[in-house]
Amino acid sequence: MANSSSSAQQALQALGDRLREIRIDAGLTGRHLGALTGWHSSKISKIEHGKQVPSAADIHTWCDRCGASDHSEDLIASLHAAEGMFVEWRRMERGGLRHAQESVLGLWQRTRQFRIYSGWVVPGPVQTPDYIAAVLRAIVLRRELPDDTAEAVKVRVSKQRVLHQAGRTFAIVLEESVLRSRIGGAQTMAAQLGHLLVASALPAVSLGVIPLASDRSLTWAVEGFWMFDDDQVSVELVSGHLNITQPHEIAMYARTFKDLAELAVYGAPARQLITAAINALDT
Repeated sequence: MANSSSSAQQALQALGDRLREIRIDAGLTGRHLGALTGWHSSKISKIEHGKQVPSAADIHTWCDRCGASDHSEDLIASLHAAEGMFVEWRRMERGGLRHAQESVLGLWQRTRQFRIYSGWVVPGPVQTPDYIAAVLRAIVLRRELPDDTAEAVKVRVSKQRVLHQAGRTFAIVLEESVLRSRIGGAQTMAAQLGHLLVASALPAVSLGVIPLASDRSLTWAVEGFWMFDDDQVSVELVSGHLNITQPHEIAMYARTFKDLAELAVYGAPARQLITAAINALDT
């Protein structure tokens, strides 16, 4: 986890803290535990300080030698959560953009309540094919990936079928700046904004726009994120994304989404902002 995010590192540190508590409760020093396990005491220290990732076997051995074998399964689950928290874009897209799009199909199918906040781009479920192509072409250039844009566009468009499947809701909150960011040129952007007007009328979609003039004293713009029910949050970063599964962190994003959603306007006021952005394309 050399390139881990701060949240992933915090999860690893929390695991180390818990293992240290187990050692101390057993009345063992780091050197004593090292002798019992056959490890150098520096390994004990590195694990406890979040500098080295233990294996599942390490955790089993640690808990066994400390007389706390009943804790090992929970700690291994925490290990897997920390390891899976940060996903580098390069690793995820190694098989091409089409593969990256297909990798989340199962998650989309399982999710019933989508909550999406974006301050950068129009999010995938309500993108037009041309807008998708423009976004993906930029990703190909920026990350020096093989260009399978055409295939990836088809997959992303096919994923949008969930918008029309019963039992799903999409709460989308955008910063007004998203409407003003010209991606793909004026013609592509005009079509995308027109599509937003149509999508906002879909029964499953709640589309809110946070006006540029909003008072942001208490609720700032944050990183883009997706909430999949109350099970997982995906946070978009420059170098990758976080997969957050810890309940207390998910609750933080739920509160943040609620605060952002309360700043947004909906219905006719939101459509007015979108229409104004369309008109501004002619200037």
